[in-house]
Amino acid sequence: MVAGVVLLLSGLLITYLHSVSNFNLGRLPGDIRVRRGSFSFYFPITTCILLSILLTLVMYIFRK
Repeated sequence: MVAGVVLLLSGLLITYLHSVSNFNLGRLPGDIRVRRGSFSFYFPITTCILLSILLTLVMYIFRK
């Protein structure tokens, strides 16, 4: 239940920050974007790595 609340709060925070400022979590340098004609492919590799590091730190703090 705690993980669900954390995910809900982080989603609300990201939505709020995106609407208030120029907070582009999904469009960081290093994210892969390919557009060719009607085909588009997007893979947020840098965003995934950043979120993984942050979640690892949060889980480390909760385990202490």
